Amino acid sequence: MVSTVSKQKLYSSRIDLATEVREKVVELLNKSLAATLDLKTQVKQAHWNVKGTDFYQLHELFDELAGELEEYIDMVAERATALGGIALGTARVAAAESILPEYPLDAVGGIEHITALADRYAAYAKHVREAIDTTDGLGDADTADMYTEISRTIDMRLWFLEAHLINQ
Repeated sequence: MVSTVSKQKLYSSRIDLATEVREKVVELLNKSLAATLDLKTQVKQAHWNVKGTDFYQLHELFDELAGELEEYIDMVAERATALGGIALGTARVAAAESILPEYPLDAVGGIEHITALADRYAAYAKHVREAIDTTDGLGDADTADMYTEISRTIDMRLWFLEAHLINQ
């Protein structure tokens, strides 16, 4: 399958980044958009389906995580359009382009969901850190800064998830 996010037309912009830089950054932003949309839906899957004695706390935590990701979805999509690109944010594009593995749909207990989410948050955190380096290397400090903001929260949330897994 040919990637949906590569080589799209850019609209003209007065932003002082070269067209080639903007093309590369928009492509990366759309890959991030796919992963962020996918991660949010996977967190909602956990939110809706968690069972067990810690149901309420995890149900609330997962909803909070999904809300944070919704903010990042908007930030990433709007950065792509600010650079003259098109934000590719449909569910089908996200499913086709996400770097994340499919969520275990048979997960029920809190620890199963936490483990699945911790694995996905770790993969997403790695992607975000690589995006910081890439965009910084391309000379787009603003996008690198946006990714840095996302990275700090994702790392904190990964810590929250992993704290539940101690002694498991």
